[in-house]
Amino acid sequence: MKYLITLLLGAIVGVVILAAVLIYNPFLAQRGISPLSVSDSELISLNYSSVPSDAIVFTNNGESQWKPYPEKTLQLWEPSIRLSSAMATVMHDARSQTAGIGIKFSSSSERTRLLRGEVLFDSVWYLYLPDRGSLFIEQSENYWPFIREVVAPAYRSSAKSWKGSWLGNLTTGPGALGTSFVTAGSGPLQGTKMQGVESLSAKAYSVDSGPIAAEGRLLIEMPGADENTDDAAFAE
Repeated sequence: MKYLITLLLGAIVGVVILAAVLIYNPFLAQRGISPLSVSDSELISLNYSSVPSDAIVFTNNGESQWKPYPEKTLQLWEPSIRLSSAMATVMHDARSQTAGIGIKFSSSSERTRLLRGEVLFDSVWYLYLPDRGSLFIEQSENYWPFIREVVAPAYRSSAKSWKGSWLGNLTTGPGALGTSFVTAGSGPLQGTKMQGVESLSAKAYSVDSGPIAAEGRLLIEMPGADENTDDAAFAE
């Protein structure tokens, strides 16, 4: 029996050490600077609330802190989509004016590697901006910095919550510079290929209910001014 107890204690200590290494290793998944933040091109800035209850509709398998909204929304229980989430939300421009509607589908990626500081999700956005057409965004996201700096502290807190100020980029590809692929599906720029970055700003998080105060932002690099001269209203 004493050998079994020793084995269990060793396993527990090993798990604790591994978790500490993952959480406190300063070389894993640094947030860095968005490649678009130093771009000379015009940028479209689209903001949305990352709190599920602020969305038009949000759903997943119902087992995480991010609960489906509104109540009785169908959950994603089927095996092929069980690790996915879907959201429809209102998008706002840089002036906080309503810009359009955004629909996002996100799924856990098989490329996740915790030892490399990667908790990856593959996602797509469909954006409809009235009078400007639609945009389709394909990207990979890494939530490890958010988990390490926001979610983990919330679990360690006696209040089971976190408050502070956190800002980080989520997009990690598939673009070579860690940007997303953006394609104009309709409107004046139909067929135009662009790039973008999604970031997340968090101020409060609860272990029980997930994000309490958090906002997402999509930055999209537009073509040259000669091709697109009337998008100043959305420019950052």
